[in-house]
Amino acid sequence: MEELKLYFFCSTLLSLLTFCTSVDTITTDHPITDGTTIVSAGGIFELGFFSPGNSKNRYVGIWYSKIPTKDAVWVANRQTPLNNTSGKLMIKDNGILVLLDGSNEEIWSSNSSKSLKNPVARLSDTGNLVVAEINEHNSENSAWQSFDYPGNTLLPGMKVGKNLATGHAWSLTSWKSPDDPALGEYTDMLDVNGFPQFIVFKGANKSVITRYGPWNGQIITGSPYNKNNSIFTIEIFMDETEIYYKYELKDHSVPTRSVLTPFGANQRLIWIERSQSWSVFLTGQTDNCGHYALCGAFGKCNINNSPPCDCLKGFIPKYPKEWDAADWSNGCTRKTQLECGDGDRFLKYTGIKLPDTRQSWFNGSISLEECKRLCLKSCNCSAYSNLDVRNGGSGCLLWFGDLKDIREFNEIDQYLYVRVAASDYDIHQSREKKHEVMEIVIPTISGILILSFLVWLALHRKKRGAKIDKDLDLPLFSLESVISATNNFSSANLIGEGGFGPVYKGMLLTGTQVAVKKLSENSDQGAQEWKNEVITIAKLQHRNLVTLLGCCVDGGQRMLIYEFMPNNSLDYFIFEECKKRILTWQKRFEIAVGISRGLLYLHQDSRFKIIHRDLKASNILLDAELNPKISDFGLARIVGEDDAIAKTKRVVGTYGYMSPEYAVNGNFSVKSDVFSLGVILLELISGRKNRTFRHLDHHHNLLGHAWLLWDGGEPLKLMDNFLTETHVKSQVLRCIHVALLCVSKLPEDRPTIASVVFMLENEEVVLPNPKEPGFFIERNLTEASSTNGGICSFEIANMTFSTLEAR
Repeated sequence: MEELKLYFFCSTLLSLLTFCTSVDTITTDHPITDGTTIVSAGGIFELGFFSPGNSKNRYVGIWYSKIPTKDAVWVANRQTPLNNTSGKLMIKDNGILVLLDGSNEEIWSSNSSKSLKNPVARLSDTGNLVVAEINEHNSENSAWQSFDYPGNTLLPGMKVGKNLATGHAWSLTSWKSPDDPALGEYTDMLDVNGFPQFIVFKGANKSVITRYGPWNGQIITGSPYNKNNSIFTIEIFMDETEIYYKYELKDHSVPTRSVLTPFGANQRLIWIERSQSWSVFLTGQTDNCGHYALCGAFGKCNINNSPPCDCLKGFIPKYPKEWDAADWSNGCTRKTQLECGDGDRFLKYTGIKLPDTRQSWFNGSISLEECKRLCLKSCNCSAYSNLDVRNGGSGCLLWFGDLKDIREFNEIDQYLYVRVAASDYDIHQSREKKHEVMEIVIPTISGILILSFLVWLALHRKKRGAKIDKDLDLPLFSLESVISATNNFSSANLIGEGGFGPVYKGMLLTGTQVAVKKLSENSDQGAQEWKNEVITIAKLQHRNLVTLLGCCVDGGQRMLIYEFMPNNSLDYFIFEECKKRILTWQKRFEIAVGISRGLLYLHQDSRFKIIHRDLKASNILLDAELNPKISDFGLARIVGEDDAIAKTKRVVGTYGYMSPEYAVNGNFSVKSDVFSLGVILLELISGRKNRTFRHLDHHHNLLGHAWLLWDGGEPLKLMDNFLTETHVKSQVLRCIHVALLCVSKLPEDRPTIASVVFMLENEEVVLPNPKEPGFFIERNLTEASSTNGGICSFEIANMTFSTLEAR
């Protein structure tokens, strides 16, 4: 009897010990069912059954145990979901993991690389589910591990690459949707054809969507922003048995993961404890230059140029008409055919993403000079470079055939040598020398030309209909014609007044309606603005910019004649309770995109890079269809392509729209305009003015209020009440998100205007989290918005609207 008691005691104790030591394991005797989980030893990861998003299907997955959002980082039965809670995950005696449904039918199973005597499946603190012997804790000795079968998520320590001995590849595959973890359209992999590089493929035919490029010893050349980051380290391993990429965290206390989204974007996410959310701190394609081979063979892409595509030196568009029509897909061809011998030359490029390496050859021990010699031996060799840029460079990488998917990145310190005919090389070298001389001479010539233009204008101001230079092609109006058009500047025709002077509505003899901007006689600022505006926008033509029709310098007067905008300015609508309801959400969104596109033209697509410096709601005019047009270029500046930041001692503009670095230090750049655009977007969404905004709970302006709502998880509370019935939630949230990115305190945290347009027009693009905006506390405001009860009556174009308001 005592022996029996002892037996039961020992059995019970053994069961308790087994239970206590198997919190992180599945054994042959202890499977898990729906509603039970296992947790890694350190409490980092958890495995169990879950339903993603709005789906009711059940899956076995792994997620961060302490993160409330329970985002799955790995899913077992991606293709075979359970439709109820009867599932059971167990491990067989042979070490095979199986998932059974309510009828004990296998709907998913693992495999095994070796026979096991006492198999268990253990969840590690790295998020790896490992099948091995019960006392084996080294994953390298496992029979199977989940890390060998990634889903859409790459965790620290996981590999992307290929086992060359077995042929097994580690790659990421997107989910079909946030509600469906089944295999989606996109695959992110390390392609080992030629020199290994990272590529995102789409569909069964594996068309290339995005190519991140090869590793050069320091960075992945298509992702230079990973360089010297403070969050993770990168390892690229390559030998005769395997090639792989993986990353490790510098601080393991901060959860970080890389995800391939259902739309094919690769994002690095970091968990922010304060906001209890995942923040995107790095993402893949964010602009058009991220599209694979946008500029075709021997073309290069620069998102800051317009058009973004250009041929490499020594090459010309293959089909000029298509190229001019913005179809760059057929790329460029050589100006002069190669000699296919030692007579050919190489032009050196730096600051670029290396071309597609699928048609390449490499050797880690060859010098650069030997690399050049080998390239010259093959007529099909088109370029060469070092394999590794560290320690002065080493190794050889040769390209054969067309060079594709090149883009300019100033952050990349690596040389690419492109093969050209000797004659084209000589022409380029000659142009380079001339360019060095012209860099000194051009500023002087520019000043002379502008001065000559103004002198010419003064001498010829009485010539009716004369042209102000063939290049500017700007008509000169007589004073008599302007007086006639405006009924002698009748007060009845006065439609506005600013720092420049009054603006009058007019009608030319041709029947064309115009707006006449008249310089105040005593305004020194206006005289400078007048000159600036003529010089700046005489040749600008864009559907979202007001067109300058001509000017008048007759009888001591200086005037600008513009196309007439029948619906006044944007502030006329969005800050007036009676009028703002006319602007539905769809119209406001169209206005937001239109302003952004106009600004994109100024920053990138026009002949000059132009910074507006006074972008605000009152300088956005609306045509008969309420389409937006940017106006008032009196404060605008033309800057060179290389002028990242300019400085002025005379800070001019409008407070409430000025960026902090401009208002405080006089520093302005294209990012200053982006800040102003962000303010306008928030005003469009809220119907409230930044500087006159008031709230009972705080003293922040509109930017501060928007940030508090965003940070508190209630961004939609910013929306104008009149938009409740017409708004599209996803668009409103995206606009608020983009606006907050634009008003970031630091210029480097703000997106380019090209990225703004891309983000507004592409809902599938996931946006980075905004940082605290550059806002200031506003006190003792003298302006306040007020509304009066009664009947509101106003005109839009040729229609009159009346609405009855409660008192």
